[in-house]
Amino acid sequence: MPPRPEPESWRLEPLAGWHLPLLNGPTFLPLQPLLQRAILLGLPERVLHALRARPSLAPEVLVALSGQTPLGLIITRRLNRSGSCWQIEHLRLAPGPGHEELAATLVRQAIQQAKGAVSWIATASTLDDDRLAMLREQGFQPLRTDRLWCWSPPPGQSSSSWALPADLQLTPLNRRSATLLWHLEQAACPARLRQLLDRRVEDLLDQSHGRGWMLVDASREQAVAAVRWIGDHPGGGHDVELSLHPGWEQLVGPASELLLRQIQTRLGGQSPLWLRCDLRQQALQHWLASLGASERGERVLMARSVWRRQALQAPSRAARGLEAILEQWQPRRRPLPTPTPLAPP
Repeated sequence: MPPRPEPESWRLEPLAGWHLPLLNGPTFLPLQPLLQRAILLGLPERVLHALRARPSLAPEVLVALSGQTPLGLIITRRLNRSGSCWQIEHLRLAPGPGHEELAATLVRQAIQQAKGAVSWIATASTLDDDRLAMLREQGFQPLRTDRLWCWSPPPGQSSSSWALPADLQLTPLNRRSATLLWHLEQAACPARLRQLLDRRVEDLLDQSHGRGWMLVDASREQAVAAVRWIGDHPGGGHDVELSLHPGWEQLVGPASELLLRQIQTRLGGQSPLWLRCDLRQQALQHWLASLGASERGERVLMARSVWRRQALQAPSRAARGLEAILEQWQPRRRPLPTPTPLAPP
């Protein structure tokens, strides 16, 4: 294996069309559909951005090159319209030594280019000690550990015969029902992560492209369970998010299966679904296993936040301010007179 070029020869460039033929190695090939969409979406949005000050919804891609040789790339995406929260979607490096320094360089550059970003989200495999260490060095802290599941009904299997209770309604995600989904995710999402994501109703619609289903308690006009599309999975399939209201854990089972089948039909009915599940959700883990889903490793969800740094700095600033106030009330001591030397006899 040839040695990796020295950092002095690296250059980082925003993704352009001429990069695509270079990114045909096994490391980058699964991301080709996403890279092509990033270029196609970026062109009209750059024109719109020039006309009005609004952040782009297209993913941002930085490519590291040495000459004409691609060394790695990073794909980042805004998670809300305000641009306060960004996500590192993919960080891929070509085989070779020196991964840690190049990965850190890509992450730092991506963070510097995201103007106005207050928080960042990233994930790393629990087995990738180098990636976890690099993210910690860049200020990321672990929030939770998720298990990744891949589910697809076996060929020929009939759909669930579970009967929907009379008090629950199966509702598609659209602009009229999106507020119900937002309230559900506010209840289901941990407070710390909810603050970092800083999502509004329109952010959920942007990310899911309106593809999702909910079970709504008609008497309370409240969504109690939902599934929504969050992206294409590299290599095939769809990433989806399953949310359950904390007071409705009994919906783990046939009701959740109904939601998964509904969105799989909505997405074409052939590709597998990929779900992330917090390791602490034991009932959901057991149910996914009984459904025939296969485990595909564990990933650490990490976050980097300016808010956290400000919170840590606030006590020290307050202490310094208190000292300044108290100092004003301390008694003033008169300076001691300077002794006058005696004249020689």
